Amino acid sequence: MPRRLVFSIAILLSAVLQGRQPERARHAMVVSGDPFATDVGVKVLQSGGNAIDAAVAVGFALAVTYPYAGNLGGGGFMLIRFADGRSTFIDFRERAPQAATRDMYLDTSGNPTRESVEGWRASGVPGTVRGFEFAHRKYGRAKWDALLAPAIELASKGFPAGYTFVDQIKSARNLPNDPESKRIYLKNTEPGDIFTQPDLARTLQRIAKFGAADFYEGETAALLTSAMAKHGGLVTAADLKNYAAIERVPLTGKYRDYGIVTAPLPSSGGIGLLQTMGMLEGSGYEKPGLGSAAEIHYVAEVMRRYFADRSRYMGDPDFVKVPVSGLLDPGYIRARRNSIDKDRATPSDQVSPGRPAGAEGTETTHFNVVDADGNAVAVTYTLNDGFGSGITVPGAGFLLNDEMDDFSAKPGAANMFGLVQGEANAIQPGKRPLSAMTPTILTRDGKFFMTVGAPGGPRIITAVLQVILNVLDFRMNVQDAVDYPRFHHQWQPDRLSMERGFSPDTIALLKARGYDVDELGAARVSSAVEVIVNDGGWLQGATDGRRPGKAAGY
Repeated sequence: MPRRLVFSIAILLSAVLQGRQPERARHAMVVSGDPFATDVGVKVLQSGGNAIDAAVAVGFALAVTYPYAGNLGGGGFMLIRFADGRSTFIDFRERAPQAATRDMYLDTSGNPTRESVEGWRASGVPGTVRGFEFAHRKYGRAKWDALLAPAIELASKGFPAGYTFVDQIKSARNLPNDPESKRIYLKNTEPGDIFTQPDLARTLQRIAKFGAADFYEGETAALLTSAMAKHGGLVTAADLKNYAAIERVPLTGKYRDYGIVTAPLPSSGGIGLLQTMGMLEGSGYEKPGLGSAAEIHYVAEVMRRYFADRSRYMGDPDFVKVPVSGLLDPGYIRARRNSIDKDRATPSDQVSPGRPAGAEGTETTHFNVVDADGNAVAVTYTLNDGFGSGITVPGAGFLLNDEMDDFSAKPGAANMFGLVQGEANAIQPGKRPLSAMTPTILTRDGKFFMTVGAPGGPRIITAVLQVILNVLDFRMNVQDAVDYPRFHHQWQPDRLSMERGFSPDTIALLKARGYDVDELGAARVSSAVEVIVNDGGWLQGATDGRRPGKAAGY
């Protein structure tokens, strides 16, 4: 064999063994699920914008280049940690329209229908545009119209469609059902074709000129509400006018020597992260080794107990009393941990929600930004299902969410994610549905250490948890931590989902412990984690190989 060929093979094998490497930058970093949007964010930072400005620009760009989840017609959360140590949380989650009723998605037999995920009645009142404007007005410093300019250009002049973009629109089950969505997206686009969206460009131009007022009270609002009225939807002009983003206090906690800043309700993710990490701390779960049956068993049992609590207690805190302090009380967490059998799986029908003090008797995208001043932003926002309800507002060019499915249409019955939810998350007018979105920021010695988040419905929480544990407890670099195989358990259904990559022996041992193991093969667990870590003064950004994305900085 020629010496040069041997050398080339050696280099290739070395690269394969080492895996993908994180992106490194000295000053600032953006990580998102779309390369065009990431580049937009980096340019905003280089031109003097701060992390909040860049996050807003990335969010609007994703509405153009990643319509699978990026949006104007959805909602989400923004978590900010400032360089001086302050933090805040902006809730721009969708709300149920005033015409919504508790049993609106049940048929005459009392069973859930498809109306919560398909068609005009599936949409809650969108919050994205109001949320981005709120964040920018209070914490940004760049000009508003400058932050929308890149998205306007991407929509008007177009962008080259990638393979994933084309595959997503061609395989979407909901787009063909709506004439406007079919006209815009299903036009035989092939990879490399320039994809333009003139209606969306005009909507973005109006928002750039008039701010969120256009979306909630102006021409865009009129386009949306007239179409809603025509097609039997629920969102009215009053619903839009009365929508407000809410600034909330983030949840905080500790794990070993790290501080945790994470999402409060109506995200269940922050409670989930603090509760599961609390059960794990000091348990010695990591001693058998990463990927061992014993390690997976213990973490899966922790997941199971959190999701049981989630099903009973969690909902919009503006509508229901949630025993947050009780759920996070160290004594309660210790009691939940003590209920774990270290050798056997506990069947979910034997794991009831606990009794914390104070208790009464999907598709998404995430992005992170860290600026040169040390401000960090984590944003998760969504349409719920891929392409939301599949409905595009005629003349406005944006897709509507199907977020009403995140409520408990029938408490105790599973939603589109198989997630069982309770009375606390039942439908009420003006209420925000419970979410699994978990934007999170970690600190070390009082300084920024990591920002992390993911899409994927209830799998968000378990994915974010595992990536954090991989970095903190198993000392993996951020890219390896993201790429490592993951597993998921959500109490109901009583099934342990495992990605391809775990050893057959490990799977056999887990089955012997009593788990119903769902081996997902190439399908993956379907959550793509995006992370930025501060490593000795260098920012390291990692995108998830499970879905396309890009990390970039300067």
